[in-house]
Amino acid sequence: MCVGLALPLTGQAQTGTDAGSQTLERSFCVFDPVGASGPLFAVVKAFQPVALKNGIRFNLSAYTDEKVAAEDFKAGQCDAVMLTGTRAREFNKFSGSLEAMGAVPGKEEMRLLYNTLSQPQARPLLTEGPYEVAGIVPAGAIYLYTRNRGINTVGELQGKRVATLDYDQASVRMVRHVGASVVGSNSANFAGKFNNGSVDLAYAPAVAYTPLELYKGVEPEGAVVKYALSYMNFQIILHSDRFPDSAGQMVREEANKRLDEAYEIIARAEAEIPEEVWMHLPQEDTAEYDKMLRKVRLSLVSDGVYDGRAIKLMKAIRCRVDASRSECASTTDS
Repeated sequence: MCVGLALPLTGQAQTGTDAGSQTLERSFCVFDPVGASGPLFAVVKAFQPVALKNGIRFNLSAYTDEKVAAEDFKAGQCDAVMLTGTRAREFNKFSGSLEAMGAVPGKEEMRLLYNTLSQPQARPLLTEGPYEVAGIVPAGAIYLYTRNRGINTVGELQGKRVATLDYDQASVRMVRHVGASVVGSNSANFAGKFNNGSVDLAYAPAVAYTPLELYKGVEPEGAVVKYALSYMNFQIILHSDRFPDSAGQMVREEANKRLDEAYEIIARAEAEIPEEVWMHLPQEDTAEYDKMLRKVRLSLVSDGVYDGRAIKLMKAIRCRVDASRSECASTTDS
């Protein structure tokens, strides 16, 4: 993802900066749960010399608290920022709706979605006020982590404590909809709450399993439910007036070219989870989850939390991949 940001921006600098002209100074806030020693920050840092050679000096700042990174970006202290799709919603409602629950069931649908949004015609959807979403990269399906394999149906979720991103209306709505108890959390502390037993369940992509030691909460009686609640992504957001006009589109195209690399990372992370840890749901339970997520998704569109255009686009993509889905016979955009 970070490669997708650095390369096109440096390329733009090369074509838009004459020899001998002043180096373009740009700040970049990088959300990495591990901080400056983390993998995301390391990838960005590795491309600083390349950027400098092509006329751009990136001044990097690592953030372990995503909320602070978002606030500093909003305050204008950073020219670019890397955030999760959920946090990105405050800067672009459309792109922030791409993590809508149950809207993207798998890799094929996500690839089609990203291919669509990397086209120049999609730029108006990715521009809101002074901000432009210049890159969207997958982080993988979000799975439910449970400390007890007996919690294996929607009904079993009632009364259970769930580590919930309390700043995300969608997550809070879903947890309450199933009758579970919201335990306010954030990206920095949800894993600890799950691992020490403060909560019964948590949700995260497979890429979090090893780095955040979620196996400590899963072992010995828990599981990871093999059902995609949603599909997580990271987004690069720019103060559009601080970059060349074509920079955003170049970033999106470069990020899209690197989708295979992102999927390889996701595949390796999922393979690290032992087969006996995965819990595969019966088809009738999967249908129940589908129904539940659709109901919550519709209510969030009605309340203005999700962008209806994004929800409509993702339904069209789901039906293109699998026209036999029951929802495809309905005219409701959900």
